[in-house]
Amino acid sequence: MCMSAGNARLQPGPLNAGLDPGAPRWHSRGYVPHFESADAIQHVTYRLADSLPADALARLEHELRAMPPERRDTERRKRIEAWIDAGHGCCILREPAVAEMVQASFLHFDGERYRLFAWVVMPNHVHVLFQTLAGWTMAKIVASWKSFTGRRIAAYMDQVGWEGQAGQAGAWRSQGERRVWQREYWDRFMRNEQHFWTAVAYIHNNPVKAALVEKAEDWPWSSASARLEPGVPGEVQP
Repeated sequence: MCMSAGNARLQPGPLNAGLDPGAPRWHSRGYVPHFESADAIQHVTYRLADSLPADALARLEHELRAMPPERRDTERRKRIEAWIDAGHGCCILREPAVAEMVQASFLHFDGERYRLFAWVVMPNHVHVLFQTLAGWTMAKIVASWKSFTGRRIAAYMDQVGWEGQAGQAGAWRSQGERRVWQREYWDRFMRNEQHFWTAVAYIHNNPVKAALVEKAEDWPWSSASARLEPGVPGEVQP
């Protein structure tokens, strides 16, 4: 089976063959559970620290308590994605230099720590579809992306005197230092090939949905527009 994300031709093999969602491979550092498996292709989303104000999140959690427990996670994710797609916060990832930096962080270890299938850098959040390799876990990979880019984005913000929008600067400070990324992230493992392609389409069309461009390939910080060599996923060509 040959899969194509953007211009990359990929052969991931059977998607999540034999996965048991009930196996003891869930973990959580907060209210968001994460599923780890070397076999899984994961759709990960993480966002800037000021993209969802604490009071908005508190209101959301209050509203979710009135819903059946089995619907809360899906509804929480849907509402948060709608909020961040609306472009709240300072949207520092809209800056070309910053967006390019974040995109480069995804490409750097592709084929070594993970296989990269699709990605997009939005103004205040990112989506990445990938599969871990060589003993690396999803949690370590996401932490490395956030740590590497977070330090450099903070330095960029200090250099240009970026403080965010009025009333939101506090979201960027933690113990006197800039806190660029929100602590948690969302992940979904691909259940089958249809789920995989649905995730690719969602990632590539996110800029269109947010009214940033008319066509997915017009957004420069996405695998929909990346110049990739056929047969080598994630390798940027000069």
